[in-house]
Amino acid sequence: MVFITQQAVAQQEPQYTQYMYNTLTVNPAYTGSTGGLDVLLQHRSQWVGVDGAPRTQAFTVHSPWGDNVGVGLSAVNDRIGPADELYLDGNFSYTLRLGMDSNLAFGLKGGARILNIDWSRGRYYDEGDPLLNSNINNKASVTIGSGVYYYTDRWYAGVSVPNFIRDNYYDDVQESVVSDRLHYYIIGGYVFDLSENIKFKPAVLGKVVSGAPITVDGSANFLFYERFTFGAAYRYDDSLSALAGFQITDKLFVGYSFDYSTTELNKYNDGSHEVVLRFQLLPKATRIKSPRFF
Repeated sequence: MVFITQQAVAQQEPQYTQYMYNTLTVNPAYTGSTGGLDVLLQHRSQWVGVDGAPRTQAFTVHSPWGDNVGVGLSAVNDRIGPADELYLDGNFSYTLRLGMDSNLAFGLKGGARILNIDWSRGRYYDEGDPLLNSNINNKASVTIGSGVYYYTDRWYAGVSVPNFIRDNYYDDVQESVVSDRLHYYIIGGYVFDLSENIKFKPAVLGKVVSGAPITVDGSANFLFYERFTFGAAYRYDDSLSALAGFQITDKLFVGYSFDYSTTELNKYNDGSHEVVLRFQLLPKATRIKSPRFF
């Protein structure tokens, strides 16, 4: 390891399989685009069976405010090994109505990230190592991000940078525990009518981070009778996923996904599980947008 590895790159931002439902966490321009109050709760347990594997909870709420403005809040709690990180952001969007069904939204987000690291949550201990014996308590940093989101009743596309602020969280021994990199997200999707009661939506999420391989998630979901959703997803060189969802009422949706690792890591974990609960309260005059697909 000493002679071979000069730098290691690991997962910095939370990742989701059901990204098509929680776009607000990566693109603030999505704020208010659903046309009514939208509340989402999400939990992800990644690589079940691996000690210290990522566990993530996300909460978002947003709504239009007038004809062109959207406002919202997002909170994400992410635990990886000894580290707990809390993301708290306010989101704002302004939308240009380009035609009957065409919309171009510009978004901004701002807030804070709060980091805690407890080195006792692990098996390594060396009392002579000052880096791995100095806990980090409530280390806060500012977050500022932006995005662009174009959407119609049938398709959408967006580009965003959730945080422009690069920060090294720990520098007391001239070495950083966490060195932030800029993350660029590209999203897109389209809804096809296969029949009166069946809709098909392919979607893609790309993530570009300097110093790390490009991550691409592709998914294909089918919506039956505007109630049942079934689909599959693939994360390049990482995992295959199965997705299912049920529209319990016109306002309440529940979804589940399971990831199977396609790398050597599958020998050491029992997959990743993700659950999403989404509540939408739309004005009576608002037609549900390609029902509940984005």
